[in-house]
Amino acid sequence: MVLRLSTLFLRTLREDPAEAEVASHRLLLRAGYIRRAAPGIYSWLPLGLKVLARVEAIIREEMDAIGAQEVHFPALLPKEPYEATNRWTEYGEGIFRLKDRKEADYLLAPTHEEMFTLLVKDLYNSYKDLPLSLYQIQTKYRDEARPRAGLLRGREFIMKDSYSFDIDDAGLERSYELHREAYLRIFSRLGLEVIPVAATAGAMGGSRSEEFLHPSEIGEDTFVVSDGGYAANVEAVTTVVPPHMDYDDAPAAEVRDTPDTPTIETLVDHANVAVPRTDRAWTAADTLKNVVLVAVLPTGERELVVVGVPGDRNVDLKRIEANIGGHLSVSGEVSVEAATDEDLKKHPGLVKGYIGPGLSADTAVLGSRGSTRLTFLVDPRVVPGTTWVTGANVRGKHVFGLVAGRDFTWDGVIESVEVRAGDEAPDGSGPLRTRRGIEMGHIFQLGRKYAEALHLKVLDQNGKLTTVTMGSYGVGVTRAVAALVESNRDDKGILWPRNVAPADIHLVATGKGEEIFAAAEQLAGELEGRGLTVLYDDRQKVSPGVKFGDAELIGVPTIVVVGRGLADGVVEVKDRLSGTSENVPVDDVAGHLQALVSA
Repeated sequence: MVLRLSTLFLRTLREDPAEAEVASHRLLLRAGYIRRAAPGIYSWLPLGLKVLARVEAIIREEMDAIGAQEVHFPALLPKEPYEATNRWTEYGEGIFRLKDRKEADYLLAPTHEEMFTLLVKDLYNSYKDLPLSLYQIQTKYRDEARPRAGLLRGREFIMKDSYSFDIDDAGLERSYELHREAYLRIFSRLGLEVIPVAATAGAMGGSRSEEFLHPSEIGEDTFVVSDGGYAANVEAVTTVVPPHMDYDDAPAAEVRDTPDTPTIETLVDHANVAVPRTDRAWTAADTLKNVVLVAVLPTGERELVVVGVPGDRNVDLKRIEANIGGHLSVSGEVSVEAATDEDLKKHPGLVKGYIGPGLSADTAVLGSRGSTRLTFLVDPRVVPGTTWVTGANVRGKHVFGLVAGRDFTWDGVIESVEVRAGDEAPDGSGPLRTRRGIEMGHIFQLGRKYAEALHLKVLDQNGKLTTVTMGSYGVGVTRAVAALVESNRDDKGILWPRNVAPADIHLVATGKGEEIFAAAEQLAGELEGRGLTVLYDDRQKVSPGVKFGDAELIGVPTIVVVGRGLADGVVEVKDRLSGTSENVPVDDVAGHLQALVSA
C-alpha cells in the first residue's frame, strides 16, 4: 500500500531538539522516526519501524542461512535462573529488578543466556541433538546510569542474541566461526563498515571474544590496529612486558626531602634541581604514580585499591574495570572510580600526593590484601629490577632508587593505563594506531559456564553425561539503525542505504494543477504494481520547499518529482546519495525506477 504523507503519522521538525547530542539522534527525531518517551527510552513511529524491520530481515536471513532457528523469550523473567548463575548479584545496579503482587522477584532481561540454556536442557538430552543454534530478536533492558546519544546508549534496546550448543570444543569453534562469518555478511549487507577486534569477555565469561566495531568519532569504544593486522579493543590489549633486570648491584633506596611536590610534574622539576642525574634529566617515566581507586563490587560494597603505574601514563578506568574482578576474587561487573578525600581519610597511611609501597613491611600500607593493607596492583611495566622514584608515605618526602622486587612487592599485575598511539602491538606486528568505534556486535566462546551452573548435560557417544559447551553472539539492532544514520547523512538529512530505507521511492507532487496530482497518483499505483514501496507526498497545501526539505530529511535514496516538467512529458528523478538528477519521460519512468531499485 502506498504511504501517503497526507495521512501518515508523521511530523518533521525544522530545528534540532535540545536533548539530541549526536547526529543520528537529531536526525531520527527531526525526520519522525522515533520520539523520546523517557531518558534512554524511545517510541518507534511508522517510518522508524519500517527501517527497523528491514534491518531485522537482513539479520534473520543470515542467521537462518547458517542453520540457526528463531525463538522468542519473554522480557520479564524470574529471579531463580539468574541466582543459579550468580548474575542476579553480579549485575549489581545494572538491571531493572521488580516484585509481583506476591513479592516474588523478577527482572527485565538484559540478556538471555540462562533462558536459552534451560530451554535446551528441557528438550534435548543426547549428542545426536547437537550442534544447535537458536536466536531471537528481542527487547533488552539495562539500567544505564547515564543514557546518552539516542539509540546508541539506551535503557531499552532491541538486540539479536543467539546461542550455540555443542558437544565439544571443536564443535564450539565451528559454531563460532559460522556466526563470525554471518556477522560479516550482515554488516556488509547493511552497508556498515566494521572491524572485528579482540575483546574481553567481562561478566559473560568465556575463553574467546571479539567485538565488531564501526569506526566513528562518537563511538564510546577505543580500539587499536597495527599495519601488521593486529586489532583489539583497548581493554583487551596486552602490554609488551620489558625483561626483568638484574638488581644485585643496585644502590640502596634513599628517602629524600621533596617539599611541595604532590604531583608528578612538581616532583620531576624538584628532582632535576635537587637530585640531578649525571646521564640525563629525570622524566615522569622514572616515577611510580600510585593511584587510589574505589572498586564498587556487584554487592554494592566499596573497596579501595591502589594501582602503581609509570608516572608518564594515565590510568584507564575502563581497562581496569575489565580486568580487576579476578584480583578481588569476585565475578560480575565491577565499576571503578577515583577515590574521594573521604575515602582517603579512612586510611591515614595514604598521604595524598606522597603515596608509595614503602621501604619495609613496617612502613608499607600497600600489598598483601588484608584488614590493614590495601590491594596493590601494578602496571605490567613494573617488573623486578626496575627502579623508581615514588612516595615515602610521609608528606614532603619521596623515595629515590626504589627497586621493584627487592624493596617492594605487589598483589597482582593489571592492564591499567591508556594505550597510546605508537605503543608496540603485543604480537610484534608494529606500532599501534588508536581509533574510536561504535560496538555493533559481540561474540563469545562461553564454554561451559552457564551449562555447568544450570546442569545442561547430554549423553555422549559412549552413553556418559557430558556438559554442553556454548557460544553467545549479539548484534545491536536499534544501535545499527543509529550507526547507519551516523555514517549516511549530509547537512540536509539522512541518506539511507537502499536496502534499509523506509521506501524504495519518495514521490513528490508539486504544483497546483489537478493533472499533476492525477499523474503522480497514477505513477504511485504503477510503481506499487511493480513491487516497489512508495512514500507519496500528496499534501496539496504544502509548498514545494517544505516538501523537498522533508524528502531530503527523511532520506529515501530516490526522489521523484512530478511537477512543472509534466507539461513537457517528463518527471525529475533525483539521486539523494549522489545529489544528481535527470529528467525521464513519463511513459518510461516506472520501468526506469524499477531497474534503478533492482540494480
